[in-house]
Amino acid sequence: MLSAWSATRSRSLSSSGPDLRSASGQCQGDVCDQALLERTLGEYEVNTVIHLAAQTIVGIANRSPISTFESNVRGTWTILEACRRSPALRQIVVASSDKAYGDQETLPYDEQTPLQGQHPYDVSKSCADLIAHAYAATYDLPVAITRCGNFFGGGDLNWNRIVPGTIRSIIRGQRPIIRSNGRFVRDYFYVEDGAAAYMLLAEQLGTRPELRGQAFNFANEHQVTVLDLVRRILGLVGSSLEPEVLGEATHEIQEQYLSAEKARKLLSWSPGYSLDEGLDRTVAWYKEFSRPSDGTA
Repeated sequence: MLSAWSATRSRSLSSSGPDLRSASGQCQGDVCDQALLERTLGEYEVNTVIHLAAQTIVGIANRSPISTFESNVRGTWTILEACRRSPALRQIVVASSDKAYGDQETLPYDEQTPLQGQHPYDVSKSCADLIAHAYAATYDLPVAITRCGNFFGGGDLNWNRIVPGTIRSIIRGQRPIIRSNGRFVRDYFYVEDGAAAYMLLAEQLGTRPELRGQAFNFANEHQVTVLDLVRRILGLVGSSLEPEVLGEATHEIQEQYLSAEKARKLLSWSPGYSLDEGLDRTVAWYKEFSRPSDGTA
C-alpha cells in the first residue's frame, strides 16, 4: 500500500534516505513527481493507493493559493496518472473533503450535492474530486472518493487547528483562542474512524467494481458550533478557563456538515466513536505528549 498523511508536498511520501528502497519499505519524494511515483508503484508492486497527501490548512490556502493548488490539484492528477500506468493497481482511494461542496443552502450535504468550492482550499478539493471522477469515467481506473468532516485526533501538531490548539492552551493554563465568532457549525470526525473508513472503502473497492468513481461521505453526523466544541474540551480537561473569541476568520463557510447515509447503506459503515469519546481519547494523547520526558509532572 502507498499512503501518506501530510500537510506539505515535500513530506508527501514517507521519509527514508537517498535510495528509493529502504529496510522500512518507505521512500521520500514529492507527490507532484510523476516519475518517482511511477517508479515507487512499480518497484514496490503496489496494488492499493490511499491518496492523502495535501496542503490541508484553510488559512494557508488563503494566503498561498498557488502552493495549495500545486499540492492538492496537480498532486492528484499526478498520482492518478501514475496509477493509470501501473497495471498492478487494484484499488485507489482519493481523500477529498466536505469543503469540496463549498457553501450550500441545503444541509446536510449528501453525495448528490454539487461541488462548488469558492475559496482556494475549497476549490482545490472540488478540483481533485472531479479529477478522480474523470479518471474513473474515462479510463475505468479503480478509484473512489472520500469526503469527510473535520478530522481531529492525537498526533496533529498543527496548533492553529481548533482541537490541538485548544488542548495545548488548556494544558498550559492559557485561555483557548477561537479565530472565528464561535458560531461556525461543523461535523468533527475522529481520525481513527477516518482511517478505518479509508481501509473499508479500499477493501470493498477491490471486490466491487460498481464502486468505481463513486464518492462517499463519512461523518459521525453530530453537528456542533466551534464554541460548543471548545467548551466540551474544557469540560473533559476539567478547566474553568473561558475561551477568547476573536471573530477574525474570513472566507470560511458558516455551516457545513454531512449525511453519511450512503456509506451506512452501501458499505455497512458506522463510526466507532462518538464525538465525546473521540475527544476524550484525543485529550489523553496530548496530555501524554506534553508530559516531561523524565516522567515528572
